[in-house]
Amino acid sequence: MGGPLDGILVVDLSRALAGPHATLMLGDQGARVIKVEAPGHGDDTRGWGPPFVGEEGDRQSTYFLSANRNKESITLDLKAPEDRDVLLALIDRADVVVENFRTGVLERLGLGIEELQRRNPRLVCLSITGFGHDGPEGGRAGYDQIAQGEAGLMSLTGSGPDDPQRVGVPIADLLAGMYGAYGVAAALHERSRTGVGTVVRTSLLAAVVGVHAFQGTRWTVAGEVGRAQGNHHPSIAPYGLFHCRDGAVQIAVGSESLWRRFCAEFAIDPTTDGIATNQERVAGREHLIELVESVFADQDAEPLLRRLSEAGIPAGQVRSIDEVYEWEQTASQGLLLDVDHPTLGRVTLPGPPLRFFAADGSEVTRTDHRPPPLLDEHGATVREWLEG
Repeated sequence: MGGPLDGILVVDLSRALAGPHATLMLGDQGARVIKVEAPGHGDDTRGWGPPFVGEEGDRQSTYFLSANRNKESITLDLKAPEDRDVLLALIDRADVVVENFRTGVLERLGLGIEELQRRNPRLVCLSITGFGHDGPEGGRAGYDQIAQGEAGLMSLTGSGPDDPQRVGVPIADLLAGMYGAYGVAAALHERSRTGVGTVVRTSLLAAVVGVHAFQGTRWTVAGEVGRAQGNHHPSIAPYGLFHCRDGAVQIAVGSESLWRRFCAEFAIDPTTDGIATNQERVAGREHLIELVESVFADQDAEPLLRRLSEAGIPAGQVRSIDEVYEWEQTASQGLLLDVDHPTLGRVTLPGPPLRFFAADGSEVTRTDHRPPPLLDEHGATVREWLEG
């Protein structure tokens, strides 16, 4: 397939989103990913919708399509001896196994990580849970929205402290998958030195806490509890969404030099008491918002954005999803991916977010991507390969 992980075999025992997103990332970079699914219904996300696409009786979930490109599908009943033998044959050849079962499930099936690594000492194992593998609540089931709330993210998101909101995508799942793939890459590098695989563990809780960034140290160091405050930055001003005559624009005045430039463009005295320093502007944010919106009030968004750009002020609009995928800049970054699906025909998927370039500047990003598989689409060929 090409790509930096070409030659790596990943056995994907995960379902839903966190684990599949990790294996999606590994597959995007050339790893061969064999997705093991339950007979009859497969990954839970095959039934998550609407929307579904395709003909009646062969409908495909767009949710499943989002997380499973570049994979092969085989159905195995892990409680059936003959199917367990197939799985163990895969494990014996694998470089990586990924699972997101609740703690203890694989052990009860006789497929615990220790047993798998005993069979294959070079195996890198990625295990993703909801709240961690141990600790007083290590056995809790993990679902994205619950994790967003429990890990503090919802308290930081919304129009204000009394309006907690979840992020509009399952960000806890996605971050856990991203951290998981990162951990697998690190473990594969370590194996190249030691010859022995390791176990990588992460969780939805760990992934969200891992991106608390300044909101984390705001509490652990300064003792301040961050709260949701809408579309404005808690530590920088003006930085956020501001209304104009026919809509809104976003600006990011992230330095004092930018503030002076902004003031010069809109005839504001930057030395005025209450707005002279970022600290003062943050403290008096409500007054600052009124000031900025007063100078934007007689301007339309499109020419205002051009004016801000020409003045060197970072600014942008709020695009809808359809506008993002119709934007030439999105296409230019390889973020649209056309694949030939076995039942849907030619479909466009969101593309991988990484690009690779050789030392001479030529792009060497993988381009031969596979569509998300039908349930058990590769069952026969995988079995034939194992027997060969």
